[in-house]
Amino acid sequence: YKGVLKETGFFWVNPFMSKKKLSMRARNLNVNPIKVNDKVGNPILIGLVLVWKLKDTYKAMFEIDAQTMAASKPGKDGTVTYSVSKQMDAFENFVAVQSDAALRQVAGQYAYDNNVVSDAAITLRSGGDEVNVDLLNELNNRLEMAGIEIVEARINYLAYAPEIAAVMLRRQQAEAIISAREKIVEGAVSMVKMALERIEDENIIEMDSDKKAAMVSNLLVVLCADESAQPVLNTGTLYQ
Repeated sequence: YKGVLKETGFFWVNPFMSKKKLSMRARNLNVNPIKVNDKVGNPILIGLVLVWKLKDTYKAMFEIDAQTMAASKPGKDGTVTYSVSKQMDAFENFVAVQSDAALRQVAGQYAYDNNVVSDAAITLRSGGDEVNVDLLNELNNRLEMAGIEIVEARINYLAYAPEIAAVMLRRQQAEAIISAREKIVEGAVSMVKMALERIEDENIIEMDSDKKAAMVSNLLVVLCADESAQPVLNTGTLYQ
């Protein structure tokens, strides 16, 4: 090994030395979704897309066995040829394998969502930037030995595994219904309170505790019911 030429121009080189060309341009890699277990053990499908490029050509050529991976089958004369495209494909395969391992490592550190952890905890679904930063650091640590730099890494696919997707969907629907009901009840109680206060302040009618309880019950039924209420007329008194 003698050195690396990264500048353009004319150079004097030893004609008896071999040279290999490498592309320093950035490349995309779309890692297909893989099945992993999140922090609480739920099986999920997660995938990522990343941008990578060569940073240290010496490490890329000598620290990993890239030349053997890029070598074509021997020809009829027994010679083995190399090409830039095959060399870069070998690097891309190395990045893909390490990306798979890094994705499994990072995904196992977080829960899918906040259903089983505290609301303040970072999850795969809500903590996008934090998770992407951890993934980027993990990838760069793994690929440093190969002279490869990850410019950007982002999760582009996230879902529950098919075997639990239906159950999790029902749970999410139940949570949405409960949340909606809480809002409805909260609003209904505030409206009933406002109605009682205005009736008393403006002296519209005098009501004892029983009449107030009946009014509160009727208003809550009307405000919280899924369907329109059917009125019932009382032709007698409240106590008959």
